Amino acid sequence: MTDTSSTENVNIASYQPLMTPEALKERLPLYGATLEHVRNNRQIIRNILDRKDPRLFIVVGPCSIHDVDAALDYAKRLTALAEEVKDTMVLVMRVYFEKPRTSVGWKGLINDPEMNDSFKIEKGLHTGRRLLLKLSAMGLPTSTEALDPISPQYLHDIITWSAIGARTTESQTHREMSSGLSSPVGFKNGTDGGLDVVINALKSVVSPHRFLGIDPKGQVAIITTTGNAYAHVVLRGGNGLTNFDAQSIAACEAQCRKAGVTTNIMVDCSHANSSKKPENQPDVFANVVDQIVAGNKSIIGVMIESNINPGRQDIPADLSQLKYGVSVTDGCIDWETTAAALRAAHQKLKEVLPKR
Repeated sequence: MTDTSSTENVNIASYQPLMTPEALKERLPLYGATLEHVRNNRQIIRNILDRKDPRLFIVVGPCSIHDVDAALDYAKRLTALAEEVKDTMVLVMRVYFEKPRTSVGWKGLINDPEMNDSFKIEKGLHTGRRLLLKLSAMGLPTSTEALDPISPQYLHDIITWSAIGARTTESQTHREMSSGLSSPVGFKNGTDGGLDVVINALKSVVSPHRFLGIDPKGQVAIITTTGNAYAHVVLRGGNGLTNFDAQSIAACEAQCRKAGVTTNIMVDCSHANSSKKPENQPDVFANVVDQIVAGNKSIIGVMIESNINPGRQDIPADLSQLKYGVSVTDGCIDWETTAAALRAAHQKLKEVLPKR
């Protein structure tokens, strides 16, 4: 046998087998009322995108999940508020397990559930799936960022709506993967704030694709998709500039129309649209609500980064020193501010949206 050790896997330290998606789903199955909640919640989002349901959907919650107990605490609050505003808004909880890193840093609950660079990914998949099942059993719609092209096989059957981030909207891998996702998906504009990348993504995702991936049994396979008809743009600003104002929304509508893609628009109140200051998010949201009151027809959703307590924190060496309900990635607004902003929007929109 030819020795290829000098040319193959030169920089690979080890391989560790991972349980298959099928095995994880058998251990933590989606069934019964929880399955029906996921089906119904996805259909609600599709109906909003098809303009059969006049409500807005609001993707709101922690920038990333690192504490399951705090996530469940947040979810209980969100479920109660969702009932209060349900005639106007559909509240979808952010349950983000994977975080793109500009250079290095904590990559999220799936990759490093113990937050100590031990990278116990199989434990992370169990923890993430168990949490999604609990949230969905409460009837709460869930959202996440589809970052790793393999992990959707393990978790995506429980996701209501997915996002493709600004760093990956241009990625062929993520466009192809999204064409096979079972949920609606929002593509963010590029980090430069331009729309060309996201419009190209929308053209790609509705088309069938063939690419390498894994099947439910973990076997490497050629995946053939039919295309995802429920994709849309998410405006998040970029390059130090915002793009949530009425002029930017109108420009996005025109560019989408010219390209022949959907004019459904979601506004991300965070990131560059908030000038990376979480406390600015309620003002961005209020501006978007005022645009709808003034007659805007294209905005179908909003994204808000919110947690139990405000701001962010670094991950300490002693994890017992973590502050409860505070983000370890991007800064968030606190629960009280979130609830106040959503209630104010509800009051402004409850007479407007049914006539939209």
